[in-house]
Amino acid sequence: MRGEHAGYACGAVLGYLGDLIAADPRRGHPVAAFGRAAGAVERRLWRDHRGHGTAHTLVCAGGAAVGAALLERALRDRPGARTALTAAAVWAVLGGTSLGREARAVGGALAVGDLDAARERLPHLCGRDPQSLDGPQMARAVVESVAENTSDAVVGALVWGALGGVPGLVAFRAVNTLDAMVGHKSPRYRRFGWAAARLDDVAGWPGARLTAALAVLAGPDRRGALRAWRADGGAHPSPNAGPVEASFAGALGVRLGGTLAYGGRVEHRPVLNGGAHPPQVPDIERAVRLSRRVGLLALGVTVAGRLAAGTVWRRSLRGSGRRTR
Repeated sequence: MRGEHAGYACGAVLGYLGDLIAADPRRGHPVAAFGRAAGAVERRLWRDHRGHGTAHTLVCAGGAAVGAALLERALRDRPGARTALTAAAVWAVLGGTSLGREARAVGGALAVGDLDAARERLPHLCGRDPQSLDGPQMARAVVESVAENTSDAVVGALVWGALGGVPGLVAFRAVNTLDAMVGHKSPRYRRFGWAAARLDDVAGWPGARLTAALAVLAGPDRRGALRAWRADGGAHPSPNAGPVEASFAGALGVRLGGTLAYGGRVEHRPVLNGGAHPPQVPDIERAVRLSRRVGLLALGVTVAGRLAAGTVWRRSLRGSGRRTR
């Protein structure tokens, strides 16, 4: 048991470094392969019904988690291979470096006034209609996407990896991917995507709160981050995006929220950190740097938590007279 916890910690650090160095490949990413498989299952199961959507979620996310658990179990007596598996899984599910790369690409285009290039890159970050956005609106969209995806693409995955090992990592990314595919409120997915959306809300809850807390700790304005989180975090329609975006808004001293066009519809969301100025192009780089600090802190917190849990487990076993490996 001691080796398992230490092996996970080592694998998590290696996987995080792998994301920093290599980021996501342009082709052949495991998450993209899962998305294609989930799409194939959807074509067979789709009906405008919650039950069919629930079956789709169970087959896809459950199948991915079970497969990861079986693979991890098969390597139980091979600590080196198990650490390598953890490192590969962490690298595959993290997206922090790609997030920063895409945000900076949009920011760079905005900085030189190339709105067409910015609109072309924005869909790599979020599902908003870029043609309806001007420069300041795109800057706001980027900052909001960096905040939300810091939780979804980095911190949430690390939390579930610490809790559930490789199956936890894979299950979280599978649920998050399904939500992106079918969880939005379009006519096709309003019922079919209900289960994926609700499960994503549950899975994202701990990571979102940890992200918000770390944004308070790592942000340039700690008091502002905490104040905005407390005042506005619950006003957002998403139970997880709200705390994260509010804490980032307060930490950076910018105003987020408001009207947006998303998925073919217009939404009027509450303003977060009202009274501050709207995001400007330089705030994109500041948001990326804050995201990077939050991700690094999350790695430290989750690895330390996993090692501490291993220590408590070993002590409890010694107290009961059982031996650990």
